[in-house]
Amino acid sequence: MLRQYELVEKVRSYDPDADEGLINRAYVFSMKAHGSQVRASGDPYFSHPIEVAGILTDLKLDDQTIATAILHDTIEDTLATPQEIEKLFGKDVARLVDGVTKLSKIEAQSENERAAENLRKFLLALSDDIRVLLVKLADRLHNMRTLHHIPNEDKRRRIAKETMDIYAPLAERIGMYEMMTEMQTLAFREIEPDAYASITRRLKQLQEQGGDLVNRIGLGLQLYLADNGLEAEVRGRQKHPYSIWKKMAERHISFEQLSDVMAFRIIVDDAADVYRALGLIHGRWPMVPGRFKDFISTPKRNGYRSLHTSVIHDSKMRIEIQIRDKAMHEQAERGLAAHWAYKEGKPAADLHVPWVDDLVEILDHAESPEELLEHTRMAMYQDRIFAFTPKGELIQLPKGATPVDFAYAVHTDLGDRTVGAKVNGRVVPLRTMLENGDQVEILASEAQHPQPSWLRFVATGKARAGVRRFVRHKEREETIELGRKIHEEIVARLPAELDAAAHKRALKKLKIDNDDELMIAIARKRVSDEALMEALMPGSAGGDVAPRPLGQRQAISIKGLTPGVAYQLASCCHPIPGDRIVGLRREDEGIEVHVIGCDTLASGIDADWLDLAWGEGSDGGAARLAVILRDIPGALGAMSGILGAKHANIINLALVHRDGNFHTFHLDIEVHDLAHLHAIIAALRDSEPVSSVERI
Repeated sequence: MLRQYELVEKVRSYDPDADEGLINRAYVFSMKAHGSQVRASGDPYFSHPIEVAGILTDLKLDDQTIATAILHDTIEDTLATPQEIEKLFGKDVARLVDGVTKLSKIEAQSENERAAENLRKFLLALSDDIRVLLVKLADRLHNMRTLHHIPNEDKRRRIAKETMDIYAPLAERIGMYEMMTEMQTLAFREIEPDAYASITRRLKQLQEQGGDLVNRIGLGLQLYLADNGLEAEVRGRQKHPYSIWKKMAERHISFEQLSDVMAFRIIVDDAADVYRALGLIHGRWPMVPGRFKDFISTPKRNGYRSLHTSVIHDSKMRIEIQIRDKAMHEQAERGLAAHWAYKEGKPAADLHVPWVDDLVEILDHAESPEELLEHTRMAMYQDRIFAFTPKGELIQLPKGATPVDFAYAVHTDLGDRTVGAKVNGRVVPLRTMLENGDQVEILASEAQHPQPSWLRFVATGKARAGVRRFVRHKEREETIELGRKIHEEIVARLPAELDAAAHKRALKKLKIDNDDELMIAIARKRVSDEALMEALMPGSAGGDVAPRPLGQRQAISIKGLTPGVAYQLASCCHPIPGDRIVGLRREDEGIEVHVIGCDTLASGIDADWLDLAWGEGSDGGAARLAVILRDIPGALGAMSGILGAKHANIINLALVHRDGNFHTFHLDIEVHDLAHLHAIIAALRDSEPVSSVERI
């Protein structure tokens, strides 16, 4: 554990103007506050915040951040109060301490809910000051270093999994690669102990067989560059166990089949020498195709800059090489912390981090813990590609991203209004996967709104959150409108007219907050007809009331309708057995059966609504699909072959749109039920000639 004077000297070594008194006061206060508390290891608890502060001094952070690290557990684990912290150390330190105070355990919640609640509070805190994140990451890193002292195996695994899912990707997103790697290694050792032991054993065997192979290759690279007039520092290492395990899993290969287990960093004086070094390396050893990446011309969103390449070395092994200058290396080593450059003794604490805004927007619209975790993991944990707007603005996206993801990355409103896209000047389907260097133009319309079908192909948490937000809003509006129609029908059956205050009395009696919530409760049958009638007009449910129209609001089977009542399946949505259905009944007409999500139902049709259900044994119906085929020989035949193999008869087929390399067909097919239709759609989507399939 660092002693008081050692900690102060470390800070003063990189910031001579640091507030020495602030750090000394924090050290003494924390030591007294924690008193005789001990950790699971048996060490004094006070050693933990000091070790966290030590990690942050290695990153050369400002005195307020170091003081925050020393104090970060005092409010949660001692008798200290936020008011006391503010009085002794100022508003800024008090605000930071409050942001990184360990989050209270929520014992009654599930693991997902606990992790999501921690993440929710954490994101809100770091959106105010990114230094909160830096302290919290250092706190988690030290906890992972001492994780083995916790006797409860389930608790260790939960902490390790949370580290792998949330904290390691957060470290990666701000460029703290060394911290990310150590967290992943420690978490991997706990989560997959057998795999960790196996890989570390293999790496040790390789090292014993090859002797100092890493050092020999590194020295050879350095001498080769020097012989060609380029002074450089070369550092080599074996890859970390988790990165090796991840590649084995992704490529479905064994350890013996993995050829690139060594990585080297070449550090030169300036950017011009970086590209010169690359030329020398590629001139001497053959490059592995597809493995070169230029993060200097297109830096990662966290500011990371470097050249990455892989070559076949003289030893016949593939080796990875990163080439960067000293400034780039400083950024790569310290990540976001490297931006705390001291100018007149003041750190850049107001640093803005754009991706945090995306996470907070996701946070605002997530409806459940599972959804929040899903979306934030998508936002934090994927490899990136680079695409450009027509004006040349660079947009970073995860691999597998589509034009819809691109639109939401530019602006949420643009994503909501997207109707089409041009990639490199050519109109493409919205589900098209973007590639590095694509120029994307989004076609938008004020009349457009997000489509639920987008959820099947979007790759970013922000896009998924935007679509789900709209779907929930639309469903709410439709539910309120349905409830209002039912409410009007019930009011019409009351024996007398209501007075002006009756509605307010009903809300109070039913313990419902407002009119919209009442309509939702009626539509979802949480409030029965009789309960509503009694609330509106006491005594009316048991007295003489107007008769209920035949069949209205009753869950009836289509095949069990009153004899003589005609019905038809709506041609606008083509309902089939398995769909959730409702009926529309107009005066002097039969019943028209619609899928519950049909757009016709949201258009304000003047008709009575009926809750309907399919009878047992219901089988057969016609579904309409929109299929976009690539313009390649045999595409139509391949589609027909799939339909035949799935025993689906084509009733009608029409070419409705031709766009360069894509042809859009509408086809009506006979299917048994919804499950049959889903199987057909899945089979079509797996076919190479099929670009997209949507049910109309």
